[in-house]
Amino acid sequence: MSDKSSWPIGIFDSGVGGLTVLKELEELLPNENFIYFGDTARVPYGNKSRETIIKYAIENTIYLMNQKIKLLVVACNTASAFAINSLTSLFSVPIVNVIEPCVETALKLTKTKSIAILGTRGTIESKIYQKEFKKKDKSVQVQAIACPLFVPIVEEQFFNHPSTELIIQEYLLPLKDSSIDTLLLGCTHYPFLKRQINNCIGNDTQIIDSGYSCAQEVKKRLEDCNLVNKKLQNKIRRFCVSDDPEKFSILSKLLLKKQIDRVELVRW
Repeated sequence: MSDKSSWPIGIFDSGVGGLTVLKELEELLPNENFIYFGDTARVPYGNKSRETIIKYAIENTIYLMNQKIKLLVVACNTASAFAINSLTSLFSVPIVNVIEPCVETALKLTKTKSIAILGTRGTIESKIYQKEFKKKDKSVQVQAIACPLFVPIVEEQFFNHPSTELIIQEYLLPLKDSSIDTLLLGCTHYPFLKRQINNCIGNDTQIIDSGYSCAQEVKKRLEDCNLVNKKLQNKIRRFCVSDDPEKFSILSKLLLKKQIDRVELVRW
């Protein structure tokens, strides 16, 4: 059997949001190689049907599997909500989603057991977070809010536009008089708006995103499967998209504060 430990970790998202997960993975696992696929031709996923999301997730995974990955990270909450069972039944590679690790972290941190979730319409309507919380702690109170405009705001670089703050305020209005002490960002795009969300929600509420928790789970799975890369070598980091690599490169640099040398265009 060939040694797969130096094979890359595959990550996919609908666009640039999964870069928030990649950033945490690179910090926690500096020896690992990564290949990131952003499905920029079909972003956003949050307003698509269940069947369409599953189809996209399978296609993305097939592409990454053809690159010989050792582990897959579904760095998209909507795809995690709808497609994770299909992916685990179809592919033998270890698969980590962003939902379960985030729920575990929120339950450890909340003191009031009152938690709010922001997510895409698809993620919120799937009730996946509510189900996961109730599965682990029936006493927790969960308030879920769909924020369908957040992904386009990030993808179109409207971070500092005056309307963005108004949109955030409108979405968070139901939380104004709530007793929540923990706010979970249930979409990997949303950490790019964390500062604005924090300004609106206030410092008394702790904000959790998927990146750190997901990275910790990936580390554990690599150790459990004996797939940790212990070799010191030139690190491989590939970025692939289904449309407009130039826009992805510009946006990635803006979001991550680092240059991405090359973005590959994938043609289906």
